[in-house]
Amino acid sequence: MRKSIFLGISLLLIGLLAACGGTDESADLLTDDKLTVGVTAGPHEEILEKVAELAAEEGLTIESVVFSDYVMPNVSLSEGEIDINSFQTEPFFDHMNEERGLDLIKVADTVTFPMGIYSEEIGDIAELEEASRLALPSDPTNSGRALLLFEQAGLITLEEGLGVNATVNDIAENPNNYEFIELDPAQIPRQLGEVDAAAINSNFALEAGLVPGEDTIFIEQDSTFVNLIAVRTENKDDEIVQQFIDLYQSDEVKQFIEENFNGSVVPGW
Repeated sequence: MRKSIFLGISLLLIGLLAACGGTDESADLLTDDKLTVGVTAGPHEEILEKVAELAAEEGLTIESVVFSDYVMPNVSLSEGEIDINSFQTEPFFDHMNEERGLDLIKVADTVTFPMGIYSEEIGDIAELEEASRLALPSDPTNSGRALLLFEQAGLITLEEGLGVNATVNDIAENPNNYEFIELDPAQIPRQLGEVDAAAINSNFALEAGLVPGEDTIFIEQDSTFVNLIAVRTENKDDEIVQQFIDLYQSDEVKQFIEENFNGSVVPGW
């Protein structure tokens, strides 16, 4: 009798533990009527507003969470505080994933923002004087991207083969003895008057009222730094994620980008 009671209790406990263990994979699926999407302020935010308009017509609510830096959108996505983010290039995304051990995955391309060199002092890159102070983003990959831009402009020569992994320590030739100052990318437009020139990401430039196609003294040529949509790996095949991608890569959003950003933001899909 005791053995039967013990066996019954054991089976009951096993059943309860199995239920609590969550063997149903659907528990990790995103909801089918609402998405929380992380973006940086500026064009990414404006484009998402257009996507949200189209989503509302399909019964999907998109709530935007606007960040002022490049780190927290990935951390927040990893920790489940948001469902999707759309703000970064693939080299930066790969670096963050590896450095912080995040289980995030790219699911689609979005737009390209050509990086430019700006100045309040001069109107042409050739006017830079010896020992000029040049600002560039301090975060990984954007720093390397800026150095590649300076090289493209003929200001420096980098060690070969490093690409976006280059740092200021990898400058092989600096014939005019330029001084390189690394700053938080969001702060560079505000500090432009304190340096002779600066490499600025287009989203931050636009936010500060600068127009990449008009105000740059040199602009990135044939940029391959396409931005992307990222999700947690467990959600990469969720139907609502594909719905979001389809909305973002729609003709309506492409037209919105082309009409509102005058070539400063380019569809990358």
